[in-house]
Amino acid sequence: MKISGTTRVFLILGDPVAQVRAPEAFNHLFAQHGVDAVLVPAQVKAEDLGDFVRQVFKAGNIDGLWVAIPHKTGITAVLDHCDTLGRAAGAVNAVRRNADGTIEGALFDGVGFTKALGTFGIPVQGRNALVVGVGGGGVAIAASLAQQGARRVALFDATPGRTDAVADRLRAEFGVDVVSATSADPAGYDLVAHATPLGLKIGDPLPFDVTRLDPGTAVVDILMKNQPTPLVRACRERGIDAHPGFEMMVQQVPEYLSFFGFDHIAKTVQADPTGVRALFTQA
Repeated sequence: MKISGTTRVFLILGDPVAQVRAPEAFNHLFAQHGVDAVLVPAQVKAEDLGDFVRQVFKAGNIDGLWVAIPHKTGITAVLDHCDTLGRAAGAVNAVRRNADGTIEGALFDGVGFTKALGTFGIPVQGRNALVVGVGGGGVAIAASLAQQGARRVALFDATPGRTDAVADRLRAEFGVDVVSATSADPAGYDLVAHATPLGLKIGDPLPFDVTRLDPGTAVVDILMKNQPTPLVRACRERGIDAHPGFEMMVQQVPEYLSFFGFDHIAKTVQADPTGVRALFTQA
């Protein structure tokens, strides 16, 4: 990759950022397609986020931000505009500066999740879904499941009361039965999404009791590290259909590219994501 004074700069914000995989994929795509742009990680503390975003967009060659944990909800406070999913979820994972100087956000985590379900042959419509963990990723998944026609979406989080406001917003926005679950018990659901950090560290407990999963239930663990995670392995040992989080990220790539104005690359990747998939799934 050749970086010069004309290179357009994008940042991916997180705290930490060591786990992010997006620069691997997007910098490869920029180089492959001859685009003079670069995506760089930036570790930013939550208390510095608002000031950082406002200041960084004063640089004329910084065009946009990818947003990682824990900033997907906090960054909404600095937005002038937001897409429907981001507004309903109260979180975004992409932010750009528009031509008029306004700051606009969009949410693609859930879009990537539901598109990934399509590649797995798992329909969303009519599903009785449980989302375990309603941080930025989990709330995005819940929003997209509600938007795409799930029959019922239950939300569980270990932090008491965290799910109530989310459920209220999603019900109001999409008219779907979205409720707070009192536990992470997966019994009775035919789709379970795991969106907590459990599984990133050795010795982490499983996020729920896999022996309680009904036969025929589909499980997706959105963690990008340590795949197959202990949860995915435990599910597969019981004959449960379980999928890792790579495909969710793969399916977001065209959405990010279009949002930031790279429509020609987005169409190419959407038509054949094989190369991007290989980048995310390689050891």
